[in-house]
Amino acid sequence: MFNILEKAAEIVSKYCLCDYCLGRLFAQLGRGLDNNERGYSIKLCLTLQTHLKILTSECEEGIEENIRILENLAKSNFAPAKEILQKYGYSIPNTTSCYVCRDFFYKSIDSILKKILLLSSNYEFKTFLIGARIPKDIAKREDEIKITYGLENISESFKSDLTRVLGKLFQKTTGKVVDYKKPDLLITVDLPSGKISVRSAPIFIYGRYRKYVRNLPQNKWLCPRCWGKGCEECSWTGKKYPTSVEEIISEPIIKLFKAEKTKFHGAGREDIDVRMLGSGRPFVIEILNPKIRTVDLKIVQEEINKHGKGLVDVSDLRYTTRDTIKKIKVYSEYTIKTYRAIVSVKRDITEDDLKKIEEVFNNIIIEQRTPLRVLHRRADRLRRKRVYKITGRILDKRRIELTIVCQGGLYVKELISGDKGRTKPSISEILGAQAVCEELDVVDIAEPPVKGFM
Repeated sequence: MFNILEKAAEIVSKYCLCDYCLGRLFAQLGRGLDNNERGYSIKLCLTLQTHLKILTSECEEGIEENIRILENLAKSNFAPAKEILQKYGYSIPNTTSCYVCRDFFYKSIDSILKKILLLSSNYEFKTFLIGARIPKDIAKREDEIKITYGLENISESFKSDLTRVLGKLFQKTTGKVVDYKKPDLLITVDLPSGKISVRSAPIFIYGRYRKYVRNLPQNKWLCPRCWGKGCEECSWTGKKYPTSVEEIISEPIIKLFKAEKTKFHGAGREDIDVRMLGSGRPFVIEILNPKIRTVDLKIVQEEINKHGKGLVDVSDLRYTTRDTIKKIKVYSEYTIKTYRAIVSVKRDITEDDLKKIEEVFNNIIIEQRTPLRVLHRRADRLRRKRVYKITGRILDKRRIELTIVCQGGLYVKELISGDKGRTKPSISEILGAQAVCEELDVVDIAEPPVKGFM
C-alpha cells in the first residue's frame, strides 16, 4: 500500500500535470468528485503538507526539497503553490503545459461543446451518448505514468474522462439524458482529425403492403448495364424499372423523418409480375439518421398511400425494434400463404381433373430443387415445403383458377409447371399435360402461430 500524497509528490516532481490528468491517475479513489476536482484536491493537500514541512524543517536541504515540489506545482499554474513561493521570496516559474494532454481540457472543451451543440441542434432526441477517438501520443504518455508508478488499477483513461466531461456539460446545457445502451443520438469526437460527427439511431416501422399492379419490383432495381450510374439504355435514370414498392414507401418516410435514407426489409418477396393483395405482406422499414423521431404514423400511412397512387398502399404501421427484422425473415418461411393462380393446360380440363388435383395436394410435402429461372443467383438445393390444400374452378376448356394454400417459401409457379421435373409432385405431373401459370396473386399471408411474433 502506498501513501497517496507521497506518490503524487513523486509524479509532480517529474511531470507537469493539469488537475484533470493528475486526478485521473487516482480516479477510482473517492466518490462524488470529477477528476478535475480530484486533481485539484490532491494538489491542495500536497501543497498544505509541503508548506507544513517547510515550516517545521530544521535543515536548509529539507526546505529546498519542498520548495522544488511547490515549484513543480506552480508550473501547472496551481495558484496556492504560487502564493507560498511568493511569500518566501521565491520566483514563480513559467507555466508549462500538461505533459499528458497539453492543456486540452482547458483550451478545447468549450469549442468542442459548441460544435456538438450546433450539430445536434438539427436533431430531435431525448437521449444521447458521446464517444471519442483520441491521439495515440496522449494514450502513450498517460500509460507511461500509470505503468511507471503502478497506478493501472486505480486510474482511468483520457478517453473515458473526456467523454464523461463532455457528456455532463452537454446534458447540463440541453437537459437531455445519457443512455449507454440505446441512445437516440450518437456523438463522436475524433481528436486526431478534429472532426465531430452526429448520427441519430435508426427508427424501425413495421407494416404490411399491398401491390395492386404487375411488373412492379419490391426493391429498387438498378440498370444491369450501368448499375445505377445512368446510361442510354435506362434513359439516364440508373434503374431498370421506374419505381418499386421500396421507393414508393421510402420516399414519403425520408421526407417526414428528414432521414438520410432507408432500408427495406420484406418478409419474403413476390415475383415482379405477381400482385400482393389481401391483408398485405409484412415488412420493416429501417430509417437511417432521422432528424425527426416522432411522427404520427397515421400521417405516415396517409402520405405513403397518397404517394402510392393506387399502385401500392400500406396498413398496420407501428413502431418496432431491430429484432422484428430477424423475426419476419425467419418466420416468412413458416407463414401460411394463399395464392390465386390462373393456369393454362395443353389439353381440355374436366371436373375429374380438378377433383384429382384437390385430392393429391391435400396436406402434402412438395420437393423442389432451386428453380431454373433463379439458379443463376441462388444455390442449387432441395427444399421441402407443404401444400395444405388446393381448390379450383374451370374458367374455360383449357384454363382453370386455383386457390393454393401453402407454406411460405414454396415456388408456386414451379408447383404448377413442374420445372422440368425439378418440382415433385406438380400440377403438370398430376394432369399428365404441361400446365403454365399465366397470372398469380398472393391473396393472404397469415402470421405464424407463434406467441409474441410481433
